[in-house]
Amino acid sequence: MRSFQQFMSICEEVEDKSKRLGFAATIKTAQAGGRVRPERKKTPAEIRRMKAVGGGKMEPVGPYKPRKDIGSQRDSSTRQQQPETERGSAREKQLAAAKEERRKAAQARIAAKKAGGTATAAKPKAKPKDLSKEASKLLSTKKPAEKPSTPAKPRRQWKTETGGGMTPSERAKARQTEKAEKLKARKAELIKDFTEKNGRPPKGKERTKLLGLAHSTVKSGV
Repeated sequence: MRSFQQFMSICEEVEDKSKRLGFAATIKTAQAGGRVRPERKKTPAEIRRMKAVGGGKMEPVGPYKPRKDIGSQRDSSTRQQQPETERGSAREKQLAAAKEERRKAAQARIAAKKAGGTATAAKPKAKPKDLSKEASKLLSTKKPAEKPSTPAKPRRQWKTETGGGMTPSERAKARQTEKAEKLKARKAELIKDFTEKNGRPPKGKERTKLLGLAHSTVKSGV
């Protein structure tokens, strides 16, 4: 029996030999942060996605946040459809159906032989390829039925006067300014129509109703 020191010396010799021959050891160690495989994230210099930082200026997006499931292996059940019935039940049904078919065919051949004729039905030949296809269909991941998709509305691109992107706060401010301008124009339009129709500007409840109508139409986007 070798001692621990002898074991360590053998390991060092194997490591030195692998370095001399130019191949790495087959034992994989845990990566930084407990990763199972090496990190493949881009460095900040390689990242090309930009974000708005205010004032029409753009800067590269910072390093990505690490995943929450680092160091854990994904189960095959998350990628492959698992059997929904008891194991072997589908195969047993197939075997039972094939056995019943062979039994009926054998009875037909015996009856034909007794009658002095020839058997019309030949022995069914097993087709393992068909069984393999059926098994692949049962084990393949089931996809939900696709719903008729409606054409997506193109997303609006908010830009500053210089053509740069906007931060969330700048977009909210621009959106509120645009909404206020639409509301102001709608109020003026309704009041003008009322004045031309009645020969006087709206007062009291009449004005309140017109202002409420303006708010509702601008909110609904009419």
